[in-house]
Amino acid sequence: MLTSLYVEGGSWFHRVAVRAKLIALLVLSLGLFVTNSPLLLLPAFLLCGGLYLSLGLTPRQALSRVGFVVFTILVLAAVNLFLIPVPEVVALVLRLMALVLFAAAVTATATIGAFMDEVTILLKPLERLGLLRAADVSLALGLVLRFVPDIFARYEAISEAHRARGLPIRPLTIIGPLIILTLKDADTIAAAIDARGFRRQ
Repeated sequence: MLTSLYVEGGSWFHRVAVRAKLIALLVLSLGLFVTNSPLLLLPAFLLCGGLYLSLGLTPRQALSRVGFVVFTILVLAAVNLFLIPVPEVVALVLRLMALVLFAAAVTATATIGAFMDEVTILLKPLERLGLLRAADVSLALGLVLRFVPDIFARYEAISEAHRARGLPIRPLTIIGPLIILTLKDADTIAAAIDARGFRRQ
């Protein structure tokens, strides 16, 4: 069961500054949408996949972190096979998979605290323009990263409860209770944040 997205390790990507990783993720996100050529997107996918697998994760750990998102991408691709040409579907899959794998590598090698600090610094110019509060945005993103493992753990617990009762495991029967429990936790966390005065707006 995941308790954190961060993975202790000594890989070269662990030693890269968090700010550089976030900027690289932004550049990659923009760059991958410049082209629809599978021949150009395939190397990006292979590089991101190789980077992700070089972090010291076991195959099971690596799959558990991105498995649900990968499954969603494949379902999306299957639907699009009936709507757009096959080369465009292949490009879509390669693009999204590359982004997911690189983002997973970033979150696996950056602590939540470091991530929040860098996001706050990067958003300071927008705060000076009065568009947002950098600390609030970084806190929101940090909470998302912190509770993603908990959501997956709750999903597994609900699935196990279904198995114990001999009920068929269907996504629609699991998503409902999962959303309700997650929203209850969100309300509790929001109340705790406001009670401690972390947000000024």
